[in-house]
Amino acid sequence: MYDSKCYTYTKTSPMPVALPLGPQWLATPPPNGPGPTPLDLAKKAEAELTLNAPTIGTAPMTGASGLVGMPVWLWTEQTPLTWGPQSKTVAVPGLSVTATATAKSIAWDMGDGHQFSCPNPGTPYAPSYGGAASPNCGYTYNQPSGGNPNGEYKITATTTWQVSWVASTGQTGTLPPVTTPPSTTTVKIGELQVVNH
Repeated sequence: MYDSKCYTYTKTSPMPVALPLGPQWLATPPPNGPGPTPLDLAKKAEAELTLNAPTIGTAPMTGASGLVGMPVWLWTEQTPLTWGPQSKTVAVPGLSVTATATAKSIAWDMGDGHQFSCPNPGTPYAPSYGGAASPNCGYTYNQPSGGNPNGEYKITATTTWQVSWVASTGQTGTLPPVTTPPSTTTVKIGELQVVNH
């Protein structure tokens, strides 16, 4: 015998409301089982998160020109949507799960055959830094970009996120890493010409 209830949403309640149906005799367990597990709700919460691709910043900026051998600064805007953390909670009667996403790294493809990863959002460039290299996420080209389409290198950035979850029952866990679609920008790199008189 099963105690049957039907759960429905109303305009005045953010949580489902139980409508008792009374006891029922069933020869086999209900087809939908005992209800969602914490992992089921964690995956649903993850699906409701907004994990954006990085908003790329570079120095020199897009449209400007850098030089071979000079540092290029790389970063993303550090917001909940582009770096985290951000959380989402999903609940059913008797159980709620909160999933929290935090970016763990950005993979950079510099367009010249070199790739690397930064475990941080990078540091936005400011004029006070002068010609110094980025303290935590940068690159130096050793060839000019003139032979590429539009005379530019295409820079591609891809963020990897880690999602952890905690349930109202005290259970915790992590979900497989999530990789966002890539963002792209371009940079022109020239060579310093020395003229002797």
